[in-house]
Parts: sequence; C-alpha cells; structure tokens
Amino acid sequence: MSKKVNYYKNIVEIRNLSFSYNNNLVLDKINLEVHSGDYLGIVGPNGAGKSTLLKIMLGLLANFSGQVKLFGVDIANFSDRSKIAYVPQQVTNFDMRFPLTVRETVAMGRYARRGLFHHLTKEDYSLVDQALNQVKMSEYQHKLIGDLSGGQAQRIFIARALVGQPEIIFLDEPTTGVDQSAQNDFYTLLKDLNHRLGLTLVLVSHDIERLTKEAGHIACLDHSLVYHDSPEDFWKDSASIRLVGREIKIASHHHNH
Repeated sequence: MSKKVNYYKNIVEIRNLSFSYNNNLVLDKINLEVHSGDYLGIVGPNGAGKSTLLKIMLGLLANFSGQVKLFGVDIANFSDRSKIAYVPQQVTNFDMRFPLTVRETVAMGRYARRGLFHHLTKEDYSLVDQALNQVKMSEYQHKLIGDLSGGQAQRIFIARALVGQPEIIFLDEPTTGVDQSAQNDFYTLLKDLNHRLGLTLVLVSHDIERLTKEAGHIACLDHSLVYHDSPEDFWKDSASIRLVGREIKIASHHHNH
C-alpha cells in the first residue's frame, strides 16, 4: 500500500550552518531543506564534510553556528528520536562477531519507540516480521548476523531502521564493502521504499554516477554546498574538477534550495 506524502513538509531545515574542527573550517554557510518524501543524495570529495553534515543533522555533533531544525524543532530541543533512523557503514559500526540472530538485530530497532529497558510486545515482533519481509530477508531471520554477506547484512540494517517506523532515514556510505550485485539490489530496495512507502531518504555516497541515477535531488558538498533539484541539473551545470580521486563533472551554480 502506498503512503500519502506531503512533499512540502520540511523535515530538515538548515540555515547558514558553519562548523569548524580544530580551527579548520569544515562546513561553510550551508543552506539546505529536505522535504517529506525526498530522496536526497549528498556527494563530494573525501574530506569535504559529508559525514560531518550528516552527524549534525542527526544531532550527534554540536558547537556549530547557524540553525538546524528537524520537523520544525531546533535540533538542540528535538527529542522525538523515533522519527529518524541512521544506517552507518556496517563494517565500521557493527561488530559482526556478536552472536545475534538476524531477527534479534532487527528487533533492536524497536527500542527507539519502546525504550531501552522495556520488553517488546507481539506488535513489535509483528513489525519486525514486516520489516524483514520488506527487505526480502525473512528466510534468513534465524541466521546469525555474522554469517551473512555484506549485501545481506546491509538489508538487515535497513530493516532495523524501518522497524522503528521513522519518517526519515540517513545513510552514510551504506554500500562500502558490498559487491556490485548486492549494491544493485540495495539501490533497488531504497528506491522502492522511497516510492512505495514515501520514506524520506538522505544518502551520502562516493558513488556519484550511481547516485545521480537513483536520487531525486543532489547536494554537492565541498565545504560549501550546491543544491540541485534534479540529477539532470547536476550534470547540466557542471565544471570538471577532481572528485573522489578522479575527474568527474559536478555542478557549479550556486542555487541553494
């Protein structure tokens, strides 16, 4: 069943955001809006501030100048964490040796709603089953998470995010270490979640060519940010610069959305 989406509701609002680390300017006067139902891809060279921007939007970094709002609330006062979910790079943020089953791993995503020390209910586990079905991993539910391939594990981390019933999911380089076939399946899954469920997605990736084929909007970040309403705009208004270690065209106009 499709989810009706209000495409004009601002989930993320960023105004004149700047952030420095050890007196080095990482983000410079960033302006950005993410609307409900958007699929935003954030691209840029290594060290451009992509992960830093994501962490600020998640409320994981403070001490910035400017304004950041989530669902109309200043991020310093935002408390409804169940509305947002985060899928990090699996290889750097999860111990695959930990003896959890796939189903137990996905169930962890319900604690954002229930609270860490509350027992999960039949309703919670029904949502776990639903999330596993959405990512087509139901048949693996009793396997240990460490026995899965990289692509399969990333589907489980998506399910763990989905089971909390968020309105927006942030993903940071989610296909790192995942083979090409699994990457194709992963991007197909994301597009389906965005189109069918109306789930808002913000995806950081170094895979510029692929992301411009998948995302609805592109933000090009190299300390400052240039927003593009469509991938076509991204490629049309472009200047050749070195990006992620190779020559590629990126946009050069300065229309901040």
